[in-house]
Amino acid sequence: MHESQAPRVRVLAPARLHLGFLDMHGGLGRRFGSIGLALEGLGTRLLARRDASTVTGPDAERARRARDVVCDAWGLPPVGIEIDEVIPPHAGLGSGTQLGLAVGAAIATLHGRPVDAAAIALLLERGARSGIGVGTFATGGFLLDGGKGASEAPPPMIARLAFPVAWRLILILDDSREGLSGAAEAEAFATLARFPEQEAARLCRLALMRLLPAVAEADLEAAGRALGEIQRSVGDHFAPAQGGRFASSRVAEVLAWLEAQGLAGIGQSSWGPTGFALVGGADEADALARQARRRFEQLRIEVAAARNRPALVALEA
Repeated sequence: MHESQAPRVRVLAPARLHLGFLDMHGGLGRRFGSIGLALEGLGTRLLARRDASTVTGPDAERARRARDVVCDAWGLPPVGIEIDEVIPPHAGLGSGTQLGLAVGAAIATLHGRPVDAAAIALLLERGARSGIGVGTFATGGFLLDGGKGASEAPPPMIARLAFPVAWRLILILDDSREGLSGAAEAEAFATLARFPEQEAARLCRLALMRLLPAVAEADLEAAGRALGEIQRSVGDHFAPAQGGRFASSRVAEVLAWLEAQGLAGIGQSSWGPTGFALVGGADEADALARQARRRFEQLRIEVAAARNRPALVALEA
């Protein structure tokens, strides 16, 4: 295969919000079914080079492991990777998947191969339950996957919508806590009670007949109500594994305050501890974030827009 002569590739892989599972019962043969959203302004940034072989920067060891897996699988020599910034790890924002995809995409591009995010995720054993991280890397936007079937591949994307550009997400980050991951996450899924089939059907209906149409029509009130309802159901199911509806009691306090201000679309991304609240515009989001920072000084509170475009993978001569 023809190899690119460009010596460097720069990658920006966006953080994502995992907004909930729809069918954890699995009685139809597919399980989980995720909704999620790519974020602007928060991501993993790295530079890969063919004329080097060291890996430097934050989370370098995890990046080195991903590089070695990909290069070994494709029969390629190791490349050098300089990591400028990473998504906060174990915060519910997709750090591991995005780092792995960024590394794999950089290696593919350096060697003239097509970037296949799902294939890279399969190599790296990412996306075992949710395809949202793969989807946000590949296309950005607001996404729904079709759940995990018999295949080892990440779940397929079955819907992708452009998220309303005016809407904002208030993010609440608790740097003192980490969400479940790895073996602890697998154990949590194994020990939780089976999700009720009737509730799974209700959540699927909420997503298909309320949440997705509301996003498509930029109906903030309907989207917020549907998202909040899905989040309450999923959070209560996970409560025995994470100590309550939300993994961080401090994040829960902020979310309760935001709900009291009239916001309906509140919840937790993945296993948290990061919480979020859906807001209709930048000015309102900024004003609420300023108030929240004064009230809850121990937490990081940010405002983000959705990212309706894929990860950046750019050759640099």
